Amino acid sequence: MSATTEDYGVVYKPTPTGSSSYASVDDLPLQRLGIKFVRIQWVDLTNTVRFRVLPVSYFKKLYTTPRPAVGLAHVTLGLVGTAAARGFSGSGEHLYVPDLSSFRVCPYAPGHAVVMGWFQEKMPSPTGSFASELCPRALLKRIVDDAQEKAGLSFLAGFESEFILLSATSPEPVAVNNAGWSCSAKSPSGSVENAVLEEIAEDLLEAGIELQMYHAESAPGQYEVVTGPLPPLEAADAIVHTRETIRNVASKHGLRATFAPRLHSDDCGSGTHLHLSLHGGSADKAGSKRSDASLAPTLTPTERSFVQSLLTHLPALCALTLPTSASYARVLDGIWSGGTYACWGTDNKEVPVRLCGPRGAHHFELKTVDGTASPYLVLAGVLAAGVRGVLEGHALTIGDCQVPAAEMNREQRAAVGLVNPGRLPRTIGDARKLLAGDSYLGEALGAVFVERYIAVNELLEEFMQADTEAATVTRLVEFY
Repeated sequence: MSATTEDYGVVYKPTPTGSSSYASVDDLPLQRLGIKFVRIQWVDLTNTVRFRVLPVSYFKKLYTTPRPAVGLAHVTLGLVGTAAARGFSGSGEHLYVPDLSSFRVCPYAPGHAVVMGWFQEKMPSPTGSFASELCPRALLKRIVDDAQEKAGLSFLAGFESEFILLSATSPEPVAVNNAGWSCSAKSPSGSVENAVLEEIAEDLLEAGIELQMYHAESAPGQYEVVTGPLPPLEAADAIVHTRETIRNVASKHGLRATFAPRLHSDDCGSGTHLHLSLHGGSADKAGSKRSDASLAPTLTPTERSFVQSLLTHLPALCALTLPTSASYARVLDGIWSGGTYACWGTDNKEVPVRLCGPRGAHHFELKTVDGTASPYLVLAGVLAAGVRGVLEGHALTIGDCQVPAAEMNREQRAAVGLVNPGRLPRTIGDARKLLAGDSYLGEALGAVFVERYIAVNELLEEFMQADTEAATVTRLVEFY
């Protein structure tokens, strides 16, 4: 029977709370799951995952104290290798407070579970807050809470994780196979790569993460894992857990999984595309009579305002979403990676913001994100930028780009509002300058945070540059 409706796909709606919320340490299913150790885990400003391992007995003992936490030096968030970025030193200490609602079992490490947490100061600020200005999770939570309070807006976010399985990293990366996109030859039964993918899938499901699919991607040894949407903070926690699962399962089988943006100029790069849907929003109260409705008739007023403001700030946001030199080798015109123009389009892989899904249940895909970026900072920046447009009622000025912007002539660009198109930066250094000069993002993210993030990113760029191109690539895949 032929289809008679344009509706398709699974429709998701926000829920009041996540699926893994625990009120106290006694609620955690530690004994039932055979948990012996708890990893108190965080992600620093270079998107490096770090953790401390506590026996269950001591983890529980923390909760007999007035303020359960572990101490972490202030420099913890600003380390690159063994060096501290400008503004960080060994003086001072944060308390890292576990967030029990983030609890997940680690099937790749039997007997282990993990919790994320909050960086807090030991002494409160004059307003009575213990929150650290540098805590990525607290930053994201604040922006999400502000969007709900000020704009009546909530979100669902999900990620696609592209990665390459390597059998060796030095003297140069060696992929496990050379088959193409979605080819069955990339996952033959009995192969190590097929065993790795199946174990990744099983571990994600056991950890309570919705796995939508996994499949072979285009580059040698490249695969993609797609997980379901969640509220932003939970989505960021889930993608961290997903990456850790991929890395650890690959390691168990003698392989290295890398999320490096691009290894070779003649192969496709690896991204971590962000899928985002908007729910509610004060801009919709104005109805659909705004003059920009003709540019995007399927978008709500809230969505139009959000997208316009996101595109305005997208060049500066690249410092957060594309934080390494290698990131800019992936995002080019003509290779389906989002292109270099700040624009949007329906089902167009040559724009950074792609409209996906059926009318009335669609969402946006941000393609200018890769695995070197912290998901907390990506979401914090994107949401802060878009919510500004909703609160200020920004009108959409850019229409639906149905062909690549780089292939348009002057008349075609003018027809969709790309008269003076914003271009994305072509180096991480240029992206940092744009972020430093974006006064709105500086206010939304916090001036201290932006200053320290830029300092860490400058040191990271220096650290990632080795003596030769081959050594630089090896360092990249070993770090990411």
